[in-house]
Amino acid sequence: MAKIAHIALASDNPFQAAEFYKSAFGFRELRRFGFDPARPEHAPRPSGVLLSDGTLNIALLKFGEDQTGVGLDFTGFHHFGIVIEDVDDWTAKLEALGVPCIAGKDAIPPGAHFEIKFRGPGGEVFDISDRPWPGSLTE
Repeated sequence: MAKIAHIALASDNPFQAAEFYKSAFGFRELRRFGFDPARPEHAPRPSGVLLSDGTLNIALLKFGEDQTGVGLDFTGFHHFGIVIEDVDDWTAKLEALGVPCIAGKDAIPPGAHFEIKFRGPGGEVFDISDRPWPGSLTE
């Protein structure tokens, strides 16, 4: 069965957002990408910090390109991710159901988690991946 693995929030500064969520709720930082270690407070595009409560992960992301049509200045809930078994089979199944792929394999930035994004029938965005997010119970 497919499982929800992560929730992604678009953020102007993933580093600052992560520090808040770690301090406020005790979430564990799993990794970060796109940051200069000498300037961790500077958030270039793309960059992100991945947090976990041990069950689900929260990806705090500053996107490098507008994958979903909301613009690069958008902040807030962005998409949710689902772990599946076979990306190609699920891509074919979803497309057969009329769900368009909006960010394929070629849209994954270096160092980011492997996922393919789709737009659901209500306009919501979700992604599929054949590998769980590090730190989640689905790992």
